[in-house]
Amino acid sequence: MNGPLTTFLTGFLTCLTVSAATLPNIVVILADDMGYGDPGCYNPQSKIETPRIDSLAREGMRFTAAHTAGPLCHPSRYGLMTGRFPFRTDVSVWPTEPLIAKGQVTLASLLKEQGYHTAMVGKWHLGFKEEGYDKPLKGGPIDCGFDSFFGIRASTDIPPYFYIRDDRAVQEPTEQIEEEFSGNWSKIQGRRRLAGAISPDMKLEEVLPRFTAEAVKLIGDHAAANGDQPLFLYLAYPSPHTPWLPSEEFTGKSGAGLYGDFVMMVDANIGKVLDALEKTGQAQDTLIVFASDNGPCWYDEDVERFGHDSAGGLRGMKSDLWEAGHRVPFIVRWPGRVEAGSTSEQIVCLTDLLATFASATGCELPGEAGPDSFNLVPVLEGRQPENMPVRGPIVMKAGSCSSMMILDGDFKLINALGSGGFSDPKVITPGPGDPAGQLYNLKNDIGETENIYSACPEMVSRLTAEMNAIIEQGRSRIIEDGTGGPETEKTMND
Repeated sequence: MNGPLTTFLTGFLTCLTVSAATLPNIVVILADDMGYGDPGCYNPQSKIETPRIDSLAREGMRFTAAHTAGPLCHPSRYGLMTGRFPFRTDVSVWPTEPLIAKGQVTLASLLKEQGYHTAMVGKWHLGFKEEGYDKPLKGGPIDCGFDSFFGIRASTDIPPYFYIRDDRAVQEPTEQIEEEFSGNWSKIQGRRRLAGAISPDMKLEEVLPRFTAEAVKLIGDHAAANGDQPLFLYLAYPSPHTPWLPSEEFTGKSGAGLYGDFVMMVDANIGKVLDALEKTGQAQDTLIVFASDNGPCWYDEDVERFGHDSAGGLRGMKSDLWEAGHRVPFIVRWPGRVEAGSTSEQIVCLTDLLATFASATGCELPGEAGPDSFNLVPVLEGRQPENMPVRGPIVMKAGSCSSMMILDGDFKLINALGSGGFSDPKVITPGPGDPAGQLYNLKNDIGETENIYSACPEMVSRLTAEMNAIIEQGRSRIIEDGTGGPETEKTMND
């Protein structure tokens, strides 16, 4: 086994000979705070119409056990970009420091080495080195492998609010905006935004359609170039994260209040991106990944009020170690490679995109890259038996405390009591005779209603040992031949 990671390669990858003309365009669309039970393709009882997301499921593969790398925005995005579990770094420094180390292999640097034009639109939330709005914003997308970036530093409820083009502020945030909350929602729901500086050119209700317009233009420009260079577009929507700001077209149209209306607007904007690929003749040559960065901000009282379960029967919400915090919609459409209308029950993680894109483009990862990333191409192509796990265990830190969990097959162990996140109680001190943690058999108890920690001491011991090993070794994907090739990876518990 390799020791802890101490350095990162600069991205010089060993790649197989693949013609640029045969490489697929790759588009990753990441929704923000969309629940497992919001899209109709995951929840037939959903009170929110999502026809464009549902169309991706009809035309691709829908994963029913996909998980983020963390139950909050910034750790989840770190894992997606780097193939590394976010508990391995200090994600709390994002407001002032870049989370991605200089030279660390990312989705963008991987694909750029393969000849892709790499573009990002949307919410970064992985930190910049900010030294003044008149100076370059260091450590962001441009320094992490992207050729171009148009977006925002974090969420649309976290000031300062301003657009960034490549590594510069488009306009400095010289004006002030007041805080806003919705009286009929909790403090982390509704039209929530915090007071702070905002640039004159930014109106928060225009951010979602602005990002869609940028993405559509990128797709059109790429088609017009008539070259063989493939495109990688990472479209990181800041929605339906708060503030919930549906346009007039969608206001009152869902059965789930302001939130449901905003989800419908997100779905319609995704549709515009899909239409752009179709209209420019690129849809058949494009691998599309759609996912959410974590679970929803949706309480039990919201379920009762609207009859809509944003968590889709899962326990908890955003930030929790319970399933609703990190089990998310995850759909892959890849014409000619992924069977339309297919479903996979494989446990997968958003960290797996790095190794998957390496395999899809004929590229081998260096051994140090993507330490928690596993190749999903055998699953996508229908070659991986459902009863054979394609990846090792998922280990995750809670969003609001130091609690940790490991998910391995049917069983999930949480090393403390409580949600670890936004759901009450967050943390419980065990009383006399109480279990020290939580153990659930998700195959029999997807709602995590029966804690079998005390009844299964051997399972608790095994999972605890596995979790500690993955934490201490610095990686969960072990490479037999040292090359990092996706076809030679093993898991730590093989």
